[in-house]
Amino acid sequence: MNYTETIDYLYNRLPMFSKIGSDAYKPDLSNTIHLCKALDNPHQQIKTIHIAGTNGKGSVSHMLAAIFQSAGYKTGLYTSPHLKDFRERIKINGKEVAQQFVIDFTKKVTPLIDEIEPSFFEITVAMAFEYFATEKVDIAIIETGMGGRIDSTNIINPELSIITNIGWDHMNILGDTLEKIATEKAGIIKEKTPVVIGEIQEETRPIFEQIASQKKAPILFAQEVNSVATPSWQRHHLMVTVTDNYHTKKEYALELPGVYQTKNLLTVLIAIEQLQLQGWAIPAKAITTGLKNTKQLTGLHGRWEVIHHKPTIVLDVAHNVNGMEQLLLQVNHTPHNKLHIILGMVKDKDVTKVLSLLPKEAMYYFTRSAIPRAMPEDELQEKAATFGLKGIKFSTVNFCLFSAIEKAAKDDLIIVCGSIFLVGEVSTAAIKEMGVGEKQTAFSFLELISFFK
Repeated sequence: MNYTETIDYLYNRLPMFSKIGSDAYKPDLSNTIHLCKALDNPHQQIKTIHIAGTNGKGSVSHMLAAIFQSAGYKTGLYTSPHLKDFRERIKINGKEVAQQFVIDFTKKVTPLIDEIEPSFFEITVAMAFEYFATEKVDIAIIETGMGGRIDSTNIINPELSIITNIGWDHMNILGDTLEKIATEKAGIIKEKTPVVIGEIQEETRPIFEQIASQKKAPILFAQEVNSVATPSWQRHHLMVTVTDNYHTKKEYALELPGVYQTKNLLTVLIAIEQLQLQGWAIPAKAITTGLKNTKQLTGLHGRWEVIHHKPTIVLDVAHNVNGMEQLLLQVNHTPHNKLHIILGMVKDKDVTKVLSLLPKEAMYYFTRSAIPRAMPEDELQEKAATFGLKGIKFSTVNFCLFSAIEKAAKDDLIIVCGSIFLVGEVSTAAIKEMGVGEKQTAFSFLELISFFK
């Protein structure tokens, strides 16, 4: 098989959460253990950092990877899901895994796939471990897929565990209370291994403290060590002043411009301090360089990603209550005239809670991503109407974008959000071809279809 055929095989042969939801979730680690044992346990041949959380774990993973790269370490990064290409999930120093490795690995494990029927996620985790071990990385940043306790990544013994925050997401699998969700995420805490908690919550703090105590794991709450002043923006960077308990102030420029990144920054800084105590040589310059160039170094997309100005077009993967709250906070910090929101969600999310947060004065464009889990655009439009949200519907996100661009003035703000998969389907190339900011009446329907294929 070539690369395209290999990816088609993985997508169609293995159960994928993005396609079928919880039916693809394997509630134990046996398949991952079996796969890795057959591969000579590659996860035991590398040093790792393990990151869980409802929101922010992707940003924290990429920030840490960028800092390690800036410090001169050969740095692996495993995240999920991808936006455009499968290989985004597995990177070393910002470079995606080679197509040939994906082909060769899949060929090697095909007999195992037939034997144990693993999920798509279980295979990708094993693939990442094998790649990082083969390439002899100095450190690998490993992001959980969902939860923690029985997440496929949770067979590693990391240098450090990080839990960014706890919010309402995947309640049908992780539990219907914050305490239950926290218990699942706390499953990544390991014996005598430090753990950093990003956000303090009254409901979840006792859970983390109890489990950390049982495992004799030193625990640190990032918000108790450092604090941040009100951030500002300068040349497309978020400028943040951090004050520690000794009243020492340091300023950082973040290439990830969302104001919600201030919380992730505090988490990253405490994580780096702990790693320095363990002997990792991470100088101050590497920290500032990594934070200032995170997207360039690691290729992170979809976190308040501004893809055009006049009008401002933003892609953001916010898809749950906590994520949408942070997105709307950023909207309030962003100068604009009218707000246009292109929204698509999946059926197994708490759609009504998200819709209840959204501003009624915005113009809405309801759509769906091209996956079976996606909520049909007409159903989403009907649910939104019960919250006073008015707008139009389209079958694809790119037709929504064309309509929003047609209606928007140069000082308007257009946001695509609600689903990671929806953001991944945005055709930035088509936007450039369309000449955003100019009247588009000259474009025919057939021309638009050709752009959005």
